[in-house]
Amino acid sequence: MTDTAFSSLPLPPAQLRNLDDLGYTRMTPIQAAALPLAMDGADLIGQAVTGSGKTAAFTLPLLTRLNPRDFGTQALVLCPTRELATQVAGEIRRLARYQQNIKVVTLCGGQAIGPQIGSLAHGAQVVVGTPGRIRDHLRKQTLDLARVNCLVLDEADRMLDMGFLEDMEVIIAATPDRRQTLLFSATFPPDIQLVSDRFQQAPRRVAVASLPPDRQIDQRFFICEPGQRPQALLTLLGHFQPEAAVVFCNTRQEVRELCAFLQGEDISTVELHGEMEQRERDQALVRFRQLSCRVLVATDVAARGLDIDKLPAVVNYELPRSADVYVHRIGRTGRAGEPGLALSLLTDRERYRLDLIGEYLQRELDFEAIEQLAGGDRGLPPPAFVTLEVAGGRKDKIRPGDILGALTGEAGIAAGKVGKIEVMDRATFVAIATDTVDLALGRLLNGRIKGRKFKVRKL
Repeated sequence: MTDTAFSSLPLPPAQLRNLDDLGYTRMTPIQAAALPLAMDGADLIGQAVTGSGKTAAFTLPLLTRLNPRDFGTQALVLCPTRELATQVAGEIRRLARYQQNIKVVTLCGGQAIGPQIGSLAHGAQVVVGTPGRIRDHLRKQTLDLARVNCLVLDEADRMLDMGFLEDMEVIIAATPDRRQTLLFSATFPPDIQLVSDRFQQAPRRVAVASLPPDRQIDQRFFICEPGQRPQALLTLLGHFQPEAAVVFCNTRQEVRELCAFLQGEDISTVELHGEMEQRERDQALVRFRQLSCRVLVATDVAARGLDIDKLPAVVNYELPRSADVYVHRIGRTGRAGEPGLALSLLTDRERYRLDLIGEYLQRELDFEAIEQLAGGDRGLPPPAFVTLEVAGGRKDKIRPGDILGALTGEAGIAAGKVGKIEVMDRATFVAIATDTVDLALGRLLNGRIKGRKFKVRKL
C-alpha cells in the first residue's frame, strides 16, 4: 500500500463512503500511479501483476463517466478468461453500489447465449466479457457499442497469447473513435506496443514492480528426482499444512493424474482446466473458495482471475517455462498485505528455469532438497465445510440473508456453522460445517426460502 488516500481523488462523497465500507483505505502502487491520469480522461497503459489492485484502477474512472439514466452500453471491459471476467464484474458491482440503477452484464463463452441476449435487451451500462463471446453478440446485433465512452483491455498480453487479436480488432472497431482506452498488462511484449499504437491516443504509461514490495510472499524451492514429484508434493502439503492450496501444473493431463493421485491419498482435491464444462469449473471454484476442499489442482487457465480471498499457499508442481507465468501464479497468494507462501518443485534438469526466475525477480534464489522436510506421511485433515447447492439464485430474488435466515431461524443452526454464501444467477452455494450438513440439508429441502421450495444437493 501507499500513503495516498482515495479522498485525494475527485470522487463523489458517496463513492468515498462506499470505498471506506469496502475496506479501501489507501491506494496500492498501481492505483496511486494510474488513477489521477485515468480520472483526468487520459488513455493509459498500466503494467501490473494480477492482485495489485488494477481492477479498481480502471473501475473508478469508468464509473464516474456513466450516465445512470442511459441504459445503453457506455463501458466495455474485455478479459481473456471467463474466470477473470466474472471476478471483474463482481468487483465493478461492489464499487458501483453507491449509485442507483447501474447494471453490469457478463458475456462469456461456455454459457447459454439466450439469457445473455435477454439481459442485454433490458439494458446494461457496463459489459464485461471475453472477446469471442462479445464478437458473437456483435454478429447477432444483440450488443450495440456505439455509445461506449470507456474501453478497458484487461490483461491484454494474455488476450494476445490466446489468439484474440482479430476479435479485439472487430470489437474495438465497433466502438466510437472518441473514447477513453485503458490498457492493463502484466508484461509488455512488442505486440502490446503495437496494440497501443493502433487503439490508443497519446497514452500515458505507468508501471509497478513485478512483485510489489508490500507482498509478504515466502518463496521456497525444493529439488527432487523426476519420479519423486508426487511424493514430494505430499511432503510439502504434510509439512506446511496449508488450510488451502492451489497446485499449478503445466498440462491438463498432469492435472488429471495428480488430482486422481491426491484423491487416492485421501486429500480432498478438485481440478480446474480448460477442457471442463463451465458448470464444472464454477462448482470446482465454489467448493475451493468455500473451504469444502483443501487443494485445487489447475493449469494456468486459473493463474489469472482466480478469486480466492486470503489464499494461504500456491504450489508449483513443476516450474513454468517462463518467469512471468511464475509471477502470475504466485500472485494468487500474499494479496492485500496478507502473508503468502509459494512452494515450488524442480528437478536437476529444470534448474535453468530457476535461474530465469531469479533474473526476472533480480534476486538470487536458493533451493533445498525435499528430503530435508518431514511430513510426507501426515497428509491433510479433511475440509471443515461441505458445500450445498440450492437450485435458485439471483434471478429468483434470493439473497445471502435469505439462506442464512432459513438455516439459523427455525432450523436453529448456529451462525458460526454457516460459511460463505455465494448467490449466482440460477444457483446459490452455501458452506456448512461438516458436523451440521445433514441438519442443514434437511432444513433447506423441507423448508421454504422466500415462500418457495427449491431443490438442494451436496456438491
